[in-house]
Amino acid sequence: MMNAPTSSADPAVPRAALATAVPAGAPAPLRPDTQARALVELGRALLAAGYRFTTVTPATHSRVKARTDHVWARDLADVFGWSRPFQADAVPPDVLRLMQGAGIAQPHRDGWRSTLRASTLGGQLYFHSAYPTSDADAVFFGPDTYRFGRALQRELTDMQAAGRAVRRAADVGAGAGPGAAIVALACPEAQVLALDINDKAMRLARINAELAGLANLDVRRSDLLADVDGDFDLIVSNPPYLLDPSERAYRHGGGELGAGLSLTLVEQAVGRLAPGGTLLLYTGVAMRHNEDPFLHAVAPLLHGLTWTYEEIDPDVFGEELDTPAYQDTDRIAAVWLKATRPQH
Repeated sequence: MMNAPTSSADPAVPRAALATAVPAGAPAPLRPDTQARALVELGRALLAAGYRFTTVTPATHSRVKARTDHVWARDLADVFGWSRPFQADAVPPDVLRLMQGAGIAQPHRDGWRSTLRASTLGGQLYFHSAYPTSDADAVFFGPDTYRFGRALQRELTDMQAAGRAVRRAADVGAGAGPGAAIVALACPEAQVLALDINDKAMRLARINAELAGLANLDVRRSDLLADVDGDFDLIVSNPPYLLDPSERAYRHGGGELGAGLSLTLVEQAVGRLAPGGTLLLYTGVAMRHNEDPFLHAVAPLLHGLTWTYEEIDPDVFGEELDTPAYQDTDRIAAVWLKATRPQH
């Protein structure tokens, strides 16, 4: 169910809420540091206005976009959620000024289009790439993010109840940073690393972390865990798991049936867990002939660890079954792997 869109044009969201959340004056020059500052201020303005948006799959987005009777955005959800073009009077002047200062207001006919979307999860706002996410370095956020985030939050709650301390954690392939942010919020004393190789993702993860006020979250470049040292009490990941003909970084898992990155991550992670450390992996599995090929492949990698494995959604991205890569696939399931190294 889509959250109700909010806008300064809506009487329930006064323009004053936006006006008090943004600085006065002309837009700053378009330098990277001032762009980042403007984007943080824009995020704060949206939160102050009560902005909420749940991002859906690209297939659902396309269907909703096709059936609506308006092209130009009418409210903030249209602009920052549905990626509709907008005319200047559709948003408060301060919001447009911040968008221009952040470098995300792209001219479109006699109006504009935002090059970023903003989604909300757990009371936090995350900037990520606009629809359609067709660029090779697009930063994705969608239903997988919500499933991953909610499963991760449940695990963290259980760990806290059991008195298990997290001193050092990593979110591998962090993207826009929601997984790392959830860990950093739940474990304020921990050093949390958000790891990625996508420059756009790292930039947005830093901005999203600042929006959330997370001084304990550090964004670093790393190819999985290869470019960081030391052991971890917690490693979490929501890696790409589909077979994408364009091999977009946020989507293409490689290997057999898209499982390549997930298997490589598990192989690296089991050697980097501190005693008592835990790996939490959310990934997708192409099920064939009523069998789980990922489970068969990953089980030998988990020797010596205590682990559980479950399907948390039996049928995701069903439209992929129409593509050549999945002609012999029954379904794509979302699975959750929890693996813990013994204390001794």
